[in-house]
Amino acid sequence: MILEHLAASLSVANLLLALAGVTAGTVIGALPGLTATMAIAVLTPLTFTLEPSSALIALGAIYTGGIYGGCYAAILINTPGTPSSIATTLDGFPMAKRGDGDLALTLAVLASVFGGIVGALALLFISPLLAKVALAFGPVEYFWLAILGLTLVAALSEGSLIKGLIGCCFGLLIALVGTAIVGGDTRFVFGTTTLLGGVDVIVGLIGLFCIPVLIDLVATPEAHLKMSSDVRGFRLKEALSIAWKSKWNMLRSSALGTIIGILPAAGGPVASLIAYAEARRASKRPQNFGKGEPDGLIASESANNATVGGGLIPTLTLGIPGTPADAIILGALLVHGVRIGPNLFSNQSSIVYTFMFGLIIATIMMLPVGLILGRYFYRSIIVIPKAILAPGIAFLTILGTYAVHNNIYEVWLMLGLGGVGWILQKMGVPPAPIVLGLVLGPIAEQGFVQAWLIGNATGNVLGMFFGRPISIAIICVALLVLFYPAITARFARRVPDEGA
Repeated sequence: MILEHLAASLSVANLLLALAGVTAGTVIGALPGLTATMAIAVLTPLTFTLEPSSALIALGAIYTGGIYGGCYAAILINTPGTPSSIATTLDGFPMAKRGDGDLALTLAVLASVFGGIVGALALLFISPLLAKVALAFGPVEYFWLAILGLTLVAALSEGSLIKGLIGCCFGLLIALVGTAIVGGDTRFVFGTTTLLGGVDVIVGLIGLFCIPVLIDLVATPEAHLKMSSDVRGFRLKEALSIAWKSKWNMLRSSALGTIIGILPAAGGPVASLIAYAEARRASKRPQNFGKGEPDGLIASESANNATVGGGLIPTLTLGIPGTPADAIILGALLVHGVRIGPNLFSNQSSIVYTFMFGLIIATIMMLPVGLILGRYFYRSIIVIPKAILAPGIAFLTILGTYAVHNNIYEVWLMLGLGGVGWILQKMGVPPAPIVLGLVLGPIAEQGFVQAWLIGNATGNVLGMFFGRPISIAIICVALLVLFYPAITARFARRVPDEGA
């Protein structure tokens, strides 16, 4: 039976759909502001005339290609193509600046393929089991998960924890703008209806990352990236050697991405940031992170691509989309008459298993597609003069911001945030902690308020926050992440003393 589903996914039509989907998703994801969710939303109507399994393979290929494509802009112009590529900028762009952009792109595609396969295999073999994990998470668990994410500010602060905390608090303040998630109160709207919807993450991401890059492109006379004197091609052998040495980092990050992917509202940005911080904590070279360390790039890309398969687990088994992209895929499933739920794997097994095998095949296809497109993008970014590159990026940032909600006011908001972000960068405050606060702020607020209301209703507020096993586990992990540097530093001082 399984072999029949595998054979169905290997049909010529499905292979061509997977190839086209990965290519289209990668190109769209590489453009700043045009996310994987947008790619799926735009291309979903084209799948309505296909068979259900073929349509799902095409959508899955677009999804995984879109998540991967975000690394191009992150590595080459220091701008995350998608929110999932925030952590990729931290070491990807420094690698490109020193002339290793080709190596960084090859490492990114290797890590993305590995993470994508791990997530897809989890979707294929342990969907029902992992779906139960998502059901065990309530509001208080999401609150503590957001707090755990906020402890990563130390890993994203680029040398100054105080400035990183300032940036994170600024991001949390931005997240408070608009109508409250629970209660409907309006905050910091300054009498205008424009801010009632708050600041969209994509708008903030484009403004805080893209605009400072644009300003620096125009303000500095030297070349954007270092031109290598020799043509080294894909540097595949070198990248494979580095990836093999980082195999445990890649496996750990992929597992983290899969687990976090099944949690609704978490997704790629949270997974990549947590995996990045964990890679830095476990590394023998933590001081190199943020300066072009391949382990940081590998952790981010393997984790965010693993969320593709992880996010589809609750989508297929419970009808609970893990990310906005999963919600669009869920809608496409309903259009094709696929009934979501525990009986999906028995009543419509041919559709779902063919899709799962097709997702694995599409992920494997990402390797040649990524290598070819990556080389083309790298050469183009190096060769294109600044007089063309800067206006091109500016056009894409404005287009991507406007495309979020077709709202011209969000373009002005993006430009304003970009100006503030550029000033803060000049003061030493990096953009990553700001975006971290912006992403995790709503998750923390919603979880806290809902848990507080439930605790008040049951007369056990402290028990609600500190009496649940999963919450206690997350709190312990957060404390370990927070105090691990101090513990290791103290231990390192005691070992020489004992030796003496």
